[in-house]
Amino acid sequence: MHRTYSMRQTRAPTASQIQNPPPPPSSTKSGRLFGRGSLGHALRHRSAGAFGPDLAKKLSQLVKMEKNVMRSLETVARERMDVAQQLSLWGEAGDEDVSDITDKLGVLLYEVGELEDQYVDRYDQYRVTIKSIRNIEASVQPSRDRKQKITDQIAHLKYKEPNSPKIVVLEQELVRAEAESLVAEAQLSNITREKIKAAYTYQFDALREHCEKVAIIAGYGKHLLELIDDTPVTPGETRQAYDGYEASKAIIQDCEDALTNWVSSNAAVSSKLSTRSRTLSQRRRNNLNDMNKTRAMEGHDLSAQDRPLNDDSSWMPASRNKDMEEYSDEEELDEADHRDSVPESDGGLNSETRGRQQEVIAA
Repeated sequence: MHRTYSMRQTRAPTASQIQNPPPPPSSTKSGRLFGRGSLGHALRHRSAGAFGPDLAKKLSQLVKMEKNVMRSLETVARERMDVAQQLSLWGEAGDEDVSDITDKLGVLLYEVGELEDQYVDRYDQYRVTIKSIRNIEASVQPSRDRKQKITDQIAHLKYKEPNSPKIVVLEQELVRAEAESLVAEAQLSNITREKIKAAYTYQFDALREHCEKVAIIAGYGKHLLELIDDTPVTPGETRQAYDGYEASKAIIQDCEDALTNWVSSNAAVSSKLSTRSRTLSQRRRNNLNDMNKTRAMEGHDLSAQDRPLNDDSSWMPASRNKDMEEYSDEEELDEADHRDSVPESDGGLNSETRGRQQEVIAA
């Protein structure tokens, strides 16, 4: 009696979902042989950045590490819901107050698990956006390689054949390659900034919503605990009959209403800048506005920067770069999934580093 196993019998869209429609399910939720558990994590961690152009390797490693984070979040969400169900089953045999409250607590904890599952979907928006920067970095690599190759050829000819007529031809090619590289680098610079802002806006918005809703559930959970009579009784003494069924049901309903009606504009936690931070940030924005106005007055036309180049001999889209054929969405993982074992190395999962490391330059 009085058992409640679902907070919402019908899943009507919440106010937040109406304001900001949820994304499609995360790409990491599809089943994989090595997709779950420590082995899949190890394979992705060790193979990240092992493939593809040099320019994109570091960001490729970040993308794969984020996939490990998402797999872990999925596991936490599933385990949370299993724990909630087990709590409800355990409390069913207890006294009436313990039975009712543990059941309602199970409902709230199950809802936390479902919120974590929704958070994974929104987290994937961030990861996919970051991945697009990686793809642009990989497509810019041929332009850099071509320019470097011509430079090396010129240096070699000047050393071996200083009077060779090929030097003039190569120098002309180098001028064209540098011009094409400028366009590619400008596009990379523009898109990187745009995508970083978009990606981390997705992540922070999702994190804010998730934390606010978890805080709401925690608050109503503490209200439920107040319905348990924890007054000590002497042996043989009978506790007062429990009459909190309607109260616990009302608390669950209030929690549901609070979650349903939550929108970002009603967030309880706000991040307020200090006067100094606000002044410095405003100064930065003013400087940017002044720079943009100056560019507009000087008549710089930047519209051609984001147009793809059609010259197959230089920079080209990733889809047409032969080095990118093995660099698709699941390239590292698909390669690694067929390995029989995970080699041990000093840079494995047990070694943790923080921040940026100074790169070692070979002598």
